Amino acid sequence: MSVKKTNKVIKTDDEWRKILTPEQYEVCRDKATEQPFSGEYNQTNDEGVYCCVCCGESLFVSEAKFDSGCGWPSFSSAAADQQVTELVDESHGMSRTEVLCSTCNAHLGHVFDDGPTPTKLRYCINSIALDLKEK
Repeated sequence: MSVKKTNKVIKTDDEWRKILTPEQYEVCRDKATEQPFSGEYNQTNDEGVYCCVCCGESLFVSEAKFDSGCGWPSFSSAAADQQVTELVDESHGMSRTEVLCSTCNAHLGHVFDDGPTPTKLRYCINSIALDLKEK
């Protein structure tokens, strides 16, 4: 049984633009993608919790991070089932599963089924959508 999020963060576009950098806004609110191998957390191995840059929600833990070689931070699971929302994304002529922050609907990246065991998932996430809170 999944738990529904009740503490949604809702802001206008102008409010988001005031708190995010132009690059963060483009990825998180306009669903863009940062260039592969360019993100701050692609090769980071520091321990901690990866939080949503927009609202601060805990999304992924460092223990679930792995090097997939894809150019973006990859995680085998989310911090908790209700922290992320998955939606079908049929943009750009392909069918993928988009990953959003369940609290503020920020675009984070996509999830694929080619990850390591036991989940076999690869959450491919834009670094710019994350803020690492180190342990």
